[in-house]
Amino acid sequence: MLSQDELLDLADSIKAEGQHRPIVLDSDGVLLDGRNRLAACEIAGVEPRFTTYTGNNPTALILSNNVFRRHISKGQQAMITAMACSVSGHSLRDLAKLHGLSRSRLSAANVVLKYSRELAEQVRIGAVSLDNAYNAVSEGKARAAALQEKYDRLRELAPDLAEQVTESQITLDDAAAALHERLETERLRQYVINADSVRLADGDTTPSLAELVERGDITWPEARQRAEEFAVHRRDTIQRSRQALHLIAENWTAIQDLAARPNTPYARDILDGLASETRSLAQALMTLA
Repeated sequence: MLSQDELLDLADSIKAEGQHRPIVLDSDGVLLDGRNRLAACEIAGVEPRFTTYTGNNPTALILSNNVFRRHISKGQQAMITAMACSVSGHSLRDLAKLHGLSRSRLSAANVVLKYSRELAEQVRIGAVSLDNAYNAVSEGKARAAALQEKYDRLRELAPDLAEQVTESQITLDDAAAALHERLETERLRQYVINADSVRLADGDTTPSLAELVERGDITWPEARQRAEEFAVHRRDTIQRSRQALHLIAENWTAIQDLAARPNTPYARDILDGLASETRSLAQALMTLA
């Protein structure tokens, strides 16, 4: 309906100049177009002039006579058109072409209408802009998609937790947190088991870290920390051993020289000046040179 001031202006116009366009009724007397004219005639005290619609598409008549008014925004036009399409069977493409509406606006209106009838009605009456309604619906769709993705992941990796969510025994967020904890524990377990395998292959005879966890002596995070310490120690030891062997290789000629003169004063003077452990190593290497 027009505002009260606009309606009074229309009444004054009808009183002064007459009713230019008739009010349209269907064959049963139902008002199809002209409710503002009818109200203005009553205010002006003028007998309204009617005509009967004889076509077969009253929806199209209502649409064409009411959508494209200057006081209706483009967003409202798009929404009213989308609503009309939902009952008339016309395609959005045809109506966009027929009335010069943006197909993107019509598409946005159709999305809002599909996912939120309440928001669509707010757009129709001009209480909410089409852009704001579309953004709100899009955000809702994104949230719904994220929730569905989270639930699908639960069904794939933890069917029991998904079942508890379905039965409303726990929330989706709590189930996701429980799944994260499971996966983290499994990740720690695999890391520790791999470290135990290396220790066993290296000849370590102490109880495995996984065994200590299963006995309740330590937790998986503690086992992970010990495994990391083992890996660091092993890496450092390997590096030092390589360096030591490099030194031996670089000085192998000295070992060969001693081996060639094992019982000479020269060899005794060298060996006597060494610490006992170094002297034992030198004597063992001399047998290999």
